[in-house]
Amino acid sequence: MTAVADARVSPRARGSARDLAGTGTLLRLALRRDRIMMPVWVLCLGLTASSTVGRLKSAYDTPARRADLVQDMNGNGSTRALFGAAFDDSLGALTVWRVGAFLTVFAAIMSLLIVIRHTREEEETGRQEALSAGMVGRRAGLTSALLAVGIANGAVTLLIAGSLASQGGTGALALGLAVGLSGMAFGGLAAVAAQLTENARLARGLSSAAVGVAFVLRMAGDAAEDGTKGSGHVLVWLSPLGWAEYARPYGGERWWPLLLIAVLAAASISLAYSLAGRRDVGASFYASRPGPPTAGPLLTGVYGLGWRLQRGALLGWAAGFVFAGAIFGSISDGADDFLGDSDQTRDIIQRMGGAQGLNDAFLAAMVGVLGTILAVYTASSVLRLRSEETDQRAEPLLSNAVGRLRWAGSHLVIAYLGPVVILAIGGLALGLGYGIAAGDLADQLGRCMGAALAQLPALWVLTSVTLFLVGVLPKYSAAAWAFVGWVVALGWMGPALELSDSVMNTSPFSHLPKLPGDEVTAAPFLWLLLLSVVLAAGGLVGLRRRDIGG
Repeated sequence: MTAVADARVSPRARGSARDLAGTGTLLRLALRRDRIMMPVWVLCLGLTASSTVGRLKSAYDTPARRADLVQDMNGNGSTRALFGAAFDDSLGALTVWRVGAFLTVFAAIMSLLIVIRHTREEEETGRQEALSAGMVGRRAGLTSALLAVGIANGAVTLLIAGSLASQGGTGALALGLAVGLSGMAFGGLAAVAAQLTENARLARGLSSAAVGVAFVLRMAGDAAEDGTKGSGHVLVWLSPLGWAEYARPYGGERWWPLLLIAVLAAASISLAYSLAGRRDVGASFYASRPGPPTAGPLLTGVYGLGWRLQRGALLGWAAGFVFAGAIFGSISDGADDFLGDSDQTRDIIQRMGGAQGLNDAFLAAMVGVLGTILAVYTASSVLRLRSEETDQRAEPLLSNAVGRLRWAGSHLVIAYLGPVVILAIGGLALGLGYGIAAGDLADQLGRCMGAALAQLPALWVLTSVTLFLVGVLPKYSAAAWAFVGWVVALGWMGPALELSDSVMNTSPFSHLPKLPGDEVTAAPFLWLLLLSVVLAAGGLVGLRRRDIGG
């Protein structure tokens, strides 16, 4: 009977079963490895919405105050760009307006990190090849990663829906699905990037760029048009994050935009599966091409090698900051004219950008967004040291006449000076966009560039924290991403949640003046620079004394 049953199974079905062999075991392994990171992400995302309801209820305790807030927010392109449109004045709708855009972004980031960690990173370190020597199918690793991210996003969906059910079950479900499906869509795109690229760092960069482009498109579209008064701006419709916004939780829910997100998730996952079946383990569709027979003058020596390895990321981030800075600057003009004397609105903007005029406060808020995002680049640049170790490329270099500190310096020069270049370019683009819109180009270029460069001490602290982990605690160097995620979350969502100063001060960015427009003193810059130097020195001492690859 068994032979007859097996004969009835098509060769394609048997092949599919073989491809998925070992999926359950790999899923349990992935959940065990993420037993701390994943619950933290889920709880932070889920509880953010519920905590926001309580804060809004105490701050805007009457329907009249909430109606005034909605009118003020929807009448200003700058605040629409930052938070999105408010579709109703209920507590549920205001919660969606205040944190909905940020929840979708962070769900996307969580998802891409999980997927790439359990796909391309497993292949890059050689663990997937070792596992494949057993009874593990070709697509088992990808399937387990997608199942893990599906569990995480499902938990986020249920937690958000449950925590907001008291404000209306339909709206709570719509918001939960918008966040969870957005996470799955970008998780699917990360799975595609993992098939196309040859290393986890590049896959994370491409996936993060997709999130950044989607966020900027949503911001630009919301700044240009109030989506509550029509069908919405075309730029918002070009962004999956815009689809989540236009589902309108608590504002007359529209379910078909959620279907668009689901289609994107299904299409990207299907493409990833197709690509996974067409390549060998460890291979990629866009592998590095062989270079010229002899190196040019800029590529000789260990510093030339460091520049060769880091230049792609540096140029990509610089191009992205030109784009983002120009858009942020162009939507920053006119905050005073639109908002006037609205105490409610002024309070929101000033918590993010300082107590100066609203135009300057909004500019400072945008500079803060750029600075915190760049923390991802600095951590990634330093962690390249660790990946060079684990990929066994550092040891051949160090076996020659190359000292450890010199080898580390070839990457750290880019990690510390790269943000200078990126922030300067981004600040110039910000000043150019704002200066043209305000008709004051000569003055705004310098002010915006100076405000952007003022973020450097905080970024260098994050860089040095990562270096300290790589040098002293290499096994836990990936914990740098947790610190970066915490800092980014505080910068983006902390003011909206009205977190206490003791919590906000755990971010080095909270100690810097909010420029342009705020009062500048030397003390915070000097203290942050001193902390950065101490941490960097400790990391280099640890790197010099420990075993390479240990």
